[in-house]
Amino acid sequence: MALFIQKFGGTSVGNVERIRRIAERIERTHRDGHQVVVVVSAMSGETDRLMRLAHDVTPQPDDRELAVLLSSGERVAIALLAMRLRGCGINARSFTGRQVGIVTNSSHTRARIAKVTAAPVRQALADGVLPIVAGFQGVNAQSEVTTLGRGGSDLTAVALAAALKASRCVIFTDVDGVFTADPGVVPSARRIPTLSYEAMLELASLGAKVLQARSVEFAARYNVPVEVRSTFQEGAGTLVTHEDADMEQAAVSGVTGDRNQAKITVVGVPDRPGIAAHVLGAMADAAVVVDMIIQNVSHGGQFTDISFTVPRNDLARALPLVERTADTIGAKTVEVREDIAKVSLVGVGMQSHSGVASKMFRTLSGESINIMMISTSEIKISCVLDERDCDKAVRALHAGFGLDRRPDAGDETGRPAPPARKARRPA
Repeated sequence: MALFIQKFGGTSVGNVERIRRIAERIERTHRDGHQVVVVVSAMSGETDRLMRLAHDVTPQPDDRELAVLLSSGERVAIALLAMRLRGCGINARSFTGRQVGIVTNSSHTRARIAKVTAAPVRQALADGVLPIVAGFQGVNAQSEVTTLGRGGSDLTAVALAAALKASRCVIFTDVDGVFTADPGVVPSARRIPTLSYEAMLELASLGAKVLQARSVEFAARYNVPVEVRSTFQEGAGTLVTHEDADMEQAAVSGVTGDRNQAKITVVGVPDRPGIAAHVLGAMADAAVVVDMIIQNVSHGGQFTDISFTVPRNDLARALPLVERTADTIGAKTVEVREDIAKVSLVGVGMQSHSGVASKMFRTLSGESINIMMISTSEIKISCVLDERDCDKAVRALHAGFGLDRRPDAGDETGRPAPPARKARRPA
């Protein structure tokens, strides 16, 4: 008998009919003799509705009260699903984040998990109860409600899987896996059968919305196999697990486009040690994630410019901090661009393939797309460009690197793929 964590997102529980459908799926797994713990998001659109209510009341809602408000969405979903399962003859019971012992820090709306006790869930399983857990929420050391940020139900599911040593964490969503690109932008995008944690983490952090990046990081740390599958149709999904030798065959696994980007440039910064830390330290203190950073060559050895990107939805918080810091250090001005996007190539095979960057730049140049900023790591290359060029760049790179071809049709240079090697079992 295996233990599975099954997580259902907002579209999966978007209305009563969909709740009935996922109850049938949960019931099948339960009737097959497996133990199941279900994690549920708020019903589709509910979190956004609650956010609008909060901002209708006040332009800047208090984070503590916002966490209390937003956590109510998941409570509705778990209660409805538990009711449906009990109506089907299954002894289901709903649990909040507080009740299952998801303890976080005190960053109320962007909390990070400190520990998961999961004792009530273990007891429920021992008693033959099927637990239905509210995703996205926890409690801090002062017993105050916290939330885990956008996509936090994924993190709840993975954290419970780690705490309970589950056989697998299955994320049910509205797509049947992770694709080489967004199928809405690239109709020829293919489902990727298996991805390493590292590649999935890059894809998630670079704009792929299938899994929350922090959940992938947690899964890698605690060796939790994560499978992404469709709620609405049967069939294979994408397994995210440890890197396998076969994963290195292709240099590029996928391409992403992320429009949630803004570029801030601090112009005329005094060129002396410690200034960059001063500029970016304010962002770190405010928990604003800074991504790509470029410092220009100094002008006459006296002044330089520092540019960096932040999520566009964090710009309202970040900009006043940067402007205050710029005044403090004597910078000339602060410039902002919101009409940008980040396009990225990801693949563990980049570690053993050369020429990926040059081919990416040639492909974008061939489409007359200008690059503003470049960032690289061992398994990804990202470029900031004009937002209006985002979809065109994604489609060009997807085609240019042969991602629309079958895996056995050859690599991105047109060479036949090497013979498949027997996969190693995940550690």
